[in-house]
Amino acid sequence: MRSTLPLLLTIKKPTSFPSKSLLHSIPRSIPDHPVLQLIDQCQSPSSLPNLQSLHSHLLSLPHLISDPSVQIKLIRAYAACGDVSYARRMFDEISHKTTIFFNVMIRGYVTHRRHRDALLLFSHMGRGQINAKPDHYTYPCALKACSGSGDLAVGRQVHAIVGKLGLDSNLFVGNTLITMYSLCACSGDAFRVFGEMSHRDSVSWNAMIAGFAHGGLLDRAIEVCKEMVTVGRPKPDAGTMASILPAMENAPSENITFIKKVFDAMPKKGLISWNAMIAIYANNSMAAEAIELFNDMEKDGVEPDVVTLASVLPACGDLSAFDLGKQIHELIRKKRMCPNMVLENAVMDMYANCGCLKDAREVFDGMRERDVVSWTSIISAYGMHGCGLDAVRLFEQMQESGLRPDSIAFVSVLSACSHAGLLSEGKYYFHCMTNKYHINPKVEHYACMVDLLGRAGCIEEAYDFIIRMPIEPNERVWGALLGACRVHSDMEIGLIAADNLFKLVPTQSGYYVLLSNIYAKAGRWGEVMSVRRVMLSKGIKKVPGCSNVKLGNRVHTFHVGDTSHPQSEKIYEKLDALFGRMKDLGYVAATDTALHDVEEEDKEGHLSVHSEKLAIAFVLINTRPGTPIRITMNLRMCGDCHHAAKLISIITEREIILKDTNRFHHIDHGVCSCGDYW
Repeated sequence: MRSTLPLLLTIKKPTSFPSKSLLHSIPRSIPDHPVLQLIDQCQSPSSLPNLQSLHSHLLSLPHLISDPSVQIKLIRAYAACGDVSYARRMFDEISHKTTIFFNVMIRGYVTHRRHRDALLLFSHMGRGQINAKPDHYTYPCALKACSGSGDLAVGRQVHAIVGKLGLDSNLFVGNTLITMYSLCACSGDAFRVFGEMSHRDSVSWNAMIAGFAHGGLLDRAIEVCKEMVTVGRPKPDAGTMASILPAMENAPSENITFIKKVFDAMPKKGLISWNAMIAIYANNSMAAEAIELFNDMEKDGVEPDVVTLASVLPACGDLSAFDLGKQIHELIRKKRMCPNMVLENAVMDMYANCGCLKDAREVFDGMRERDVVSWTSIISAYGMHGCGLDAVRLFEQMQESGLRPDSIAFVSVLSACSHAGLLSEGKYYFHCMTNKYHINPKVEHYACMVDLLGRAGCIEEAYDFIIRMPIEPNERVWGALLGACRVHSDMEIGLIAADNLFKLVPTQSGYYVLLSNIYAKAGRWGEVMSVRRVMLSKGIKKVPGCSNVKLGNRVHTFHVGDTSHPQSEKIYEKLDALFGRMKDLGYVAATDTALHDVEEEDKEGHLSVHSEKLAIAFVLINTRPGTPIRITMNLRMCGDCHHAAKLISIITEREIILKDTNRFHHIDHGVCSCGDYW
């Protein structure tokens, strides 16, 4: 006898399959038959061999294999196991197809992102001799296919049909319409559907929030979320947290506060909600809050997953929370979560941002596979730590491995050249990017080149480079030039850079301070006072410098002259003792870096209580001898603190790792990795 499915007749029966005698010995109704129950358990690609074996046995049971409900089960199972093509073969060989056959096959296509195939099959329904007509299960699947393929035209046609049939009042159909319009960048249409719905559930609200968020309409997403809270039914849930997440990158603080209140009000917080809130903090440079929330999550008994760890690891790096980062890495090993490139890249970045370049390299070397992100991360790590030549060698190795560097990879290598003063290498890679790889430079690349030239003292060349740029220079480009003018005391070009910056970002305090410092370095105190008067008249305040230290489960923050810490008395006592020993080693306060029009003695006093020094003293009195000191700063490290840290490393025999806004300073036995070039 020739089978309609010859492929499956050759499949051998697994030894664990029930015997034929057992299957025939007990009379059963079709839904309860043991073979069918086993078919229902085939839901993943690993189950495909079992499914094929079960199907082979069904071929010898005509009363089952000819039953439409059994045929539907098989089609659904093959799709669930990933063999959508074979599911379609079965579908095509069935002569009398009802609507449910089409629904199962269309859903199978949509699940496996074969959206065009789904829409093509949908278009055949109700045509010619096919009597099967779409129903309220078909249309949502068709709309999902429109969403996935971005086919707005077909989506509008489907919307018109469901409107005529009165199915647009169906909750499931309405929710899918919102999603379809949102993903096709028609948030206005989505909101109109949302407004016309007589009944909404949490899916409706969350779909609308996600629609605005993905469309870049961040304020509208927050507005809908606030309305949902005000209405009170349904209450925000895990889906709400996940939907609002794209709207919460670089979000205003009031929006973050509102979402945290929503999160706190949830009676039961699942993993998705915790992950979303941690990611919101991490994406808004609120590393301390992200870490605190991660600790709360563990106390609440919720077990972190890959998403959680990939979100909290960057926060550990931002705060130099090495101990917690290392614990997370151990957890990843214990749970055998790797190989996982996303997670491994996050671990590598964490170590690099905690100043542990060796550990970062070990993670990189241990990866089975590496993508451009992996290579870019390790290149950037070497650049931040001042190892420019190593960064360049890694960049060459990446190219030799067959990977094509992208624009971000070039930003990393150009930045590494800038940090290490590799002027000729930086010029070569900029040329290589444009001429060999035909990558059009972006403003980030131009900013790197200006920084590279400026740090090397080529101020006029850097200015000419900006003038010749084919795109409009932004704040970062002019800011790099102004910073270089401060270092090399070039007042003429510095004034030009400052003038452009004040037009672009008239309220950014940092650039006023840089200009003030240029004047102060030249002893032109009248101009310094003029800059300060302008700042005062515009209500612009200097960003206060701060230094963060992670000790135990707490982040300790210090500001200049800070006396608010409970251990302030001990901290200042320790500082006094250190200054005494530093002076024995020849320390003289670098009062020229204070840049205040005051007496030398007052300058020295101001320098002595900079936040970096307070943070170092705090770590010294709270950790055992030999423990590395890790400090993260929000501003560039001043010259006096840099000199003092080198002497303290000799006195205390400690490694001091300071991360400022530009780079890392690894100070050991009086020598800094930056080579005093920063």
